[in-house]
Amino acid sequence: MHFNIFRMRIKKDIISCRTCVYRQLLFGDLNDIEYGLINEGRTEMLFKRGETIKHEGEAIQSFLYLRSGLVKLYKTDKTGKDHILSINKPGDFVSLLSIFSGNTYRYSITAIEDTLVCDVNLEVLKYLVSTNGNLSLRLLNRMSKTSDEIIDNQFELAQKQVKGRVAHLLLFFANQIYRKNSFNLPLTRREIGELISITTENTIRTLSEFRKDGIIDMDGRKLMILDKDRLDIINKGG
Repeated sequence: MHFNIFRMRIKKDIISCRTCVYRQLLFGDLNDIEYGLINEGRTEMLFKRGETIKHEGEAIQSFLYLRSGLVKLYKTDKTGKDHILSINKPGDFVSLLSIFSGNTYRYSITAIEDTLVCDVNLEVLKYLVSTNGNLSLRLLNRMSKTSDEIIDNQFELAQKQVKGRVAHLLLFFANQIYRKNSFNLPLTRREIGELISITTENTIRTLSEFRKDGIIDMDGRKLMILDKDRLDIINKGG
């Protein structure tokens, strides 16, 4: 097992799942006894940027959801090259597509910002799924939506050229993650390429061209979108 418990930091911010802002996403139909079971089997864990939360091939023993921060899900090929599958934001259930399909993770999960996750004992969740029909339906609905989002995003990216892919990613961060036009890029240029399937060189060149054209401004990791309309045209044009 690769998980390094000495880097894990335990938090105790939430007294009960009833007080969590994300409980309605999945645990909104639990009774007091069921909430008690979840609370007893739940651990809040803080990971620093760059720390790996789960490794590909690690045994699945818990259900994870993201309270704050950002994580990347990725697979590593035989040559050691990483391929980022998705970026997950607060409120996402980052292990949802794996917990019922096998015994080990088929991808790794690493924090790309300081990240707080809730780790729920998998046996507790499986018991509640077997006894609570509403929870089962909620879980199936979330799994379907997660799968659809991954498929739709990959299909959309596949239709785009290099500039369209970079524009798509910048708008994703601005509109869905940070909800503002100025933010720190959570990914390196190499990681951006891994996520949208282009080379690091093409990533660097495209960002430089966007900056030269007055579409964005950059200072290190700090990025500001100056002309969102033009960026959206590039995104839609592919």
